[in-house]
Amino acid sequence: MSAKENKVFSKFSLLGTGSGRKIIKQLVLQEKGYKQFHKYKAQTEKEFPEFTKRFLLSLHEKLISDPNPKETMKKFADEMELSEISLDDSKIESVRERLSKPDILADRVQRILNSNFVKMTFPVLNALIDSAADYYKEPISKETRNSIVDGHVIAIDLSEPMDRIMDADEDIEFLDDYKLMNPYILEIARQKISVGGEVVLKAFEDGFKDARIGQYIDARLKLNPESISDENMIGCYKKYRAVMGTAGRNMALNMPPLNDIFHLGMAKASECVGCGNEMEDAIVNGGIKIPSWPLYYSVVTKDVKKAFELTLDKSEIYLEEAKIALEMLPDNLNIRPFLKFLFLTVSHYNHYWFKEMKRRDLFPYFQKNLSISMKNSKLK
Repeated sequence: MSAKENKVFSKFSLLGTGSGRKIIKQLVLQEKGYKQFHKYKAQTEKEFPEFTKRFLLSLHEKLISDPNPKETMKKFADEMELSEISLDDSKIESVRERLSKPDILADRVQRILNSNFVKMTFPVLNALIDSAADYYKEPISKETRNSIVDGHVIAIDLSEPMDRIMDADEDIEFLDDYKLMNPYILEIARQKISVGGEVVLKAFEDGFKDARIGQYIDARLKLNPESISDENMIGCYKKYRAVMGTAGRNMALNMPPLNDIFHLGMAKASECVGCGNEMEDAIVNGGIKIPSWPLYYSVVTKDVKKAFELTLDKSEIYLEEAKIALEMLPDNLNIRPFLKFLFLTVSHYNHYWFKEMKRRDLFPYFQKNLSISMKNSKLK
C-alpha cells in the first residue's frame, strides 16, 4: 500500500476491487500478512528520509568532486550504448554549477524518487533482507544492510531519469540535469552494492547488463512503434525483471535457495506492476505509452478497449508466475504472509487504474489519437 498517488489505496478505492476488499478484510481481522506489511510500511516512512539524505549527500559529493565530468559522461553513454542520454560537452559545466547548489539537487532527487517502483519496492527489499538474514542465521550489520538496500533502490531509481530522457514527456526542463546526474547515480549504486561482496556485485552487474538490453529495445521501439511485437515486448520488459529480480536475488546475498526464489518473485511482480504503470501513464499523459503492452495489443486488435483488457489479463499472468515463488519458499520462512499481502496490493494497483480508465471513459479518446501518438513518436 505504497504508491506516489495516495488515492490508489484509499478505503474508497480499495472497496472498488476484489483484491482491495481482501486487503480491507486483512486489515479488519489484523491478519499476519497485513501486520507484517504495516510494520515495513511504517519503517519505510521513518527511514526513507534518511535514505534520501544519504543518497543526496553522496550524489552531491560525486558531482562536485569529479575532475573530469566530460569523460564520466562519455563512459556512461558508451556503457549504456545510447547516445540520446549523453549531455553535450558545452553544457556540462553550467549544468554542474546549477546542480552543485544543494537545494536544486535536492529538488531533482525528490522528483526522481517520486516513483511507484521506488515507493513500492523500498519496504519489500527491507522485508526480504531481514527474512534472509533470519533464515541463514547470519546477522547483517545495519551499515551493510543499508548499503545493499540503498544501492539497489538507487539502481532501480536510475530508470526514472533514464525513462524521462528517452520519453521526453515529463520534467522536460530538467532533462539536462538528469543526464548529468545519471553516471553518478550508477556509480553510487555500484559502490553501495559492492559492500555485499563479490558475488553480490557480480549478480548486480549481470542483471544490469540484461536491463540495458531491455532499455535498448525500448529506445528502438520508440523510433519505430509499428515494429512492436510480442517478442520484443518480452525483451523490452527485461528492464523491469532484470533490475528488480536482481534486487530480490541480492537481498538473499545471492545465496541459495532464497536467491532464485526472491529473484523469481520480484522479477514477475515487477512485470505485473509494469502493466499497471502503463495504464497509469496513459491516464496521466493522455496517451498510450510507446512502447507498452496496451500499444502492442492495440496495433494487433485495432481495438484500444480490448487492448487494455488484454493488458490487465497480461498483468494477472505475471502475478500468477510471481506466486509460484511462494510455493518454492522453505516452510520455516516467516515472510510468506507478507508476500501474499504484497501481491494483493499489486493486483489492486492494476485493477484500480483499469477501472479509472473506464470511469473516465478514455477508451474512445485513446482510440482516436492512437495513430497521432505513433506518428509523433517517430518524429522525436
